Amino acid sequence: MDRRTFLMCSLVLTAPRAAIAQQTGKLYRIGFLGSANPSSWSTQIAALRQGLREFGYEEGKNLVIEYRWAEEDYDRLPRLAAELVSQKVDVIVTHGTPGSRAAKQATTTVPIVMAAVGEPVRSGLVASLSRPGGNLTGNSILEADLVLKRLELVKEVLPNVRLVGLLYAPGTQIGANAEAAVRGIEDAAGSLGMQLHRFGIRERNDVASAFATMVKERTNAVIVGLDAPLVPHYGEIARLGVQYRLATVGGAKQFVEVGGLFAYGANVEEAYRHAAVYVDKIFKGAKPSDLPIEQPTKYLFAINLKTAKALGLTVPQSLLVRADEVIQ
Repeated sequence: MDRRTFLMCSLVLTAPRAAIAQQTGKLYRIGFLGSANPSSWSTQIAALRQGLREFGYEEGKNLVIEYRWAEEDYDRLPRLAAELVSQKVDVIVTHGTPGSRAAKQATTTVPIVMAAVGEPVRSGLVASLSRPGGNLTGNSILEADLVLKRLELVKEVLPNVRLVGLLYAPGTQIGANAEAAVRGIEDAAGSLGMQLHRFGIRERNDVASAFATMVKERTNAVIVGLDAPLVPHYGEIARLGVQYRLATVGGAKQFVEVGGLFAYGANVEEAYRHAAVYVDKIFKGAKPSDLPIEQPTKYLFAINLKTAKALGLTVPQSLLVRADEVIQ
């Protein structure tokens, strides 16, 4: 190899990834299928875009993202997924089980990256985490397993807790494996001396109805799932929690930001940023079936002390020092 050839190779190897991507001249197309709406998912989308930019993909230059939003109406997801397939996108990025299921039913050939999904094996989306098979891969946030951690947090601030309400979105998980996961959560609650009462939330009126029942039953605390349809109701759930003096624990930081007491869960923004890793590998020729589904490496624990004061609760110092974020 002569000096000129060596220098040219060195420049290619050390060039920024963005420059390399732009030099290919290819326009990449991503379809994003969202269960909620753009305003409630703005931070996640920003994280996805940031991750893509780190690999040299940027809207307006070498990337087009086709967005489709179901506005919390799951019945629209299949049609929206079919629209993305008809747009001949290179990859479909999804959030949650319903959106991922709709995309899977719409195509067996277009690669699908699940930016964040609760239990992909239990919900029947993939065969296994290590070998997903088919055309799906992505990030699992292991939502069912994290409910136990939230129950433990409740126990630390309310040692005598007996009855806990669990708010979830019906239809996000189906089948025998999903039922097994629910039984596992109920068993975990039992091991902590708690009884779990589940409430399916489909619309805003369901939230008020659930709280009315919980107050009547003398419920001590409320666990809020990470299901996408629950996100628009976070503010109402937090408000009613304070009104009826019920400790509320969610899985996303934004729940604490709108008045929830605690939040503990996978860092969803980080999961979205990491989804770009899968997209980049697929753009470069990798098959989704060969890309293992990854589990969270970063978790977030947030506390709202203002809410704790309104509830008349004292948050132990042991929890305060473990928190990633404390809202005064």
